[in-house]
This record gives sequence, structure tokens and C-alpha cells, in this order.
Amino acid sequence: MDFSLPADVEQTRLKIRAFVEKHVLPVENDRQNFDMHENIREDVLAQLRSKAKGEGLWALSMPKERGGGGFGAVGMAACYEEMNRSIFGPMVFNAAAPDDGNMVVLNKVATDAQKDKWLQPIIDGSVRSSIVMTEPHPGGGSDPAGMMQTTAEKKGDKWVVHGRKWFITGADGASHFLLAARTSTEPRRELTAFMFHKDQPGWRIVRRIPIMGPEEHGGHCEMEFDGLEIPDEDRLMDVGRGMKVVQTRLGTARLTHCMRWLGMAKRALEISAEYAAEREAFGSKLKDRESVQLLQGDAAMNIMIGRLLVMRAAWKLDQGDFAKSEISAAKIHVADTLFQAIDTSIQLCGAKGYSKDTVLEWMYRYARQAKLVDGASEVHKMILARAFQDQGLDFWSWG
Repeated sequence: MDFSLPADVEQTRLKIRAFVEKHVLPVENDRQNFDMHENIREDVLAQLRSKAKGEGLWALSMPKERGGGGFGAVGMAACYEEMNRSIFGPMVFNAAAPDDGNMVVLNKVATDAQKDKWLQPIIDGSVRSSIVMTEPHPGGGSDPAGMMQTTAEKKGDKWVVHGRKWFITGADGASHFLLAARTSTEPRRELTAFMFHKDQPGWRIVRRIPIMGPEEHGGHCEMEFDGLEIPDEDRLMDVGRGMKVVQTRLGTARLTHCMRWLGMAKRALEISAEYAAEREAFGSKLKDRESVQLLQGDAAMNIMIGRLLVMRAAWKLDQGDFAKSEISAAKIHVADTLFQAIDTSIQLCGAKGYSKDTVLEWMYRYARQAKLVDGASEVHKMILARAFQDQGLDFWSWG
């Protein structure tokens, strides 16, 4: 198999690496640039985004005619990994969740008029977006089609929405929302997807839910819908095709999470490697001690495995395959690897790693969500088991 990157992808990857080194890491290293939620301050972010746009490093997943880079999944994998060498990197290049996943699905399923209205402003960076799906018990979580309680009822040429959602990433500050709601009880046709704007009446943010880790811009919110009216023209795809919209979005979004997490895992090892190379104990450098090398080697190996899994899934996506099993395998492994790499690095850095003198403790709190977001690891293991049960030995096909 040839893992060499196309020339344009490699050139862009190196430009991103240089940009992060020169412009983003210095910002990350100054705590004055953090907001109250431990993310990058909006004014500082705006300056970096302007620079990234100016260097043509913007919205790489989007078509060139809409101001993006026109990259496929393989190119995204290589470049997103470089972006997340900094904890702030993906936001700088307009490649962060949930905007990135929303842009990808709108570009795939929206009409031209819907793209102009809902997609283009996200690409331009003039608005942020959110996907509104997860609900409190007994509502939809890992089984949205079977358990979703939020309803949209057709009245004339509008849909009227009632229900409650929670852990909606980026909701506080988003302008464009992708909503999944129940419109039928017909099996496999229960849900429909819609777009709505923050200024439309009939909904509210109940609270911004406090979480363990540093927050995404806009937090993770609980939302209530009490008569939100959505024009039928803002429906995505046909009525009853909401799960198709969701699956189209989540497949790529799960993999882009992995792309970014690999960059963060590599950065964590980089931080601890620098410390181990200079720190002495019992007459030798930490890096020369076998116990340290075993920890470093195991984490480095798992990052290597993760990269192979991600690239395999990315290649299949670029061939038009859904890559369902490959994405689930990558999601499980990379989520575990991210946590392992950061935990290893904190262990090697000792008290310094546990302090806020490095970003390792920030990463550590952030990383715990990786095993939960976009499908818990256990759900993805079930997906793999069912595929194996259906395919037998062909589960491991080279095709």
C-alpha cells in the first residue's frame, strides 16, 4: 500500500505545521489568551483565523468554489493531525467540531439554496453551528431513532417542534442549528432533519451544563423547544430521512475527531519527550531509562496503529465507501490511545505534568470525553461484532 501523500496535501500539511509552530503555540503558552471556559479568547482567535485565511489554510474539507481547500478524507487526515498539535489549532483553521461535521453533511445533502443560506456562512466563519440531537432520559442517545422524544408536527407549510435536548455542543453562541426530531412512528422513517436560526422564537437554552474538562466554544447546553416553527424549505432531505442525514454526518465526523486526537496524542508525547531528554535522576537522563522507554514505545506504537486505522478509513471514504467498521475501529482505538498518551506523558513529567505549567492536564480532562462523544466505545464494539457476525471471515477482507 502506498501511504505517500499527494503533493498538494503534503505542501499544505507542512504549511500548517509551520503556522502552528509560529503563530498558535505561542498563543497557547500564554494563559492570558484563555477565556473563562479554558478555551482561546474570541479576540485572539479572530486574529489567528484571519492569518490562516490569508495563507489559504481555511476550511480544507469544503469545496474550493465555496472558499475551502477541496480536500478529501485522506488529505484531511494528514492536515487535521498537524492542526491539533495545538489545543487551539482546529478552531483556528475552521476544522473543529461541531462546525466541521455540520459543514460536511450540509455540503453533501443540502440543496444549492440551503447551502447558500446555511452552509456558506459557516464556511466563511461569520457564524458557528451546532447539531441538536441528544436528549435526557428517556429520550434519544445512542439509539436516537428508537428513543427520540422531541417531535416536529407539520402544520401547513411549517413544522412545529416540542421537546428537550441536552449536551448540545456549541449551542451557546451558535447561530445555525441542525435539528433531528421525530416526525413519524414508521420504522426506519421516524426522524426528519431541519435547520433553524438562533433568532427564531420557540426555543431556549435552559442551562450551560458544567463539565469536567475544558469546554468547546459555546459549551454543552440543555435546550427546550416549545413551539419552534421551521419552514418546510429548511428541511434537509425528505421527510423520514433524518437518520440518513445523521449517519452521513457522524461517519465523517467520528473520523475527523480521530484525526485531531492523533495530533493531540503526538503533542503530549512530544512534551514529555522534551522533559525526559533534559531531566536527570539517579545519574542518568530519564530518556535513557528502560522503564521510560517502555512507556514511550507503547504509546508511540498505539499512535502508529491509530494512524493506520484512520488512513484506512479515510481512504475508503474517498472511494465512496461508508467505512462503517473501519471508522468504529478507529474511534475505539484512537480514543483509548489519546488517553494513554496523555496519561503516560503526565507520568513522565511528574508534578510538572500535573500542574498547569504544561497543557497536559488540560488535555487529560479533555481526553476523557473521547470514549463517549459520537458514540460510546461500547456501541462501536457492538457495531464491529455485528459486522463480524454477518460477514464471518470476510470481515477481514483486503478489499
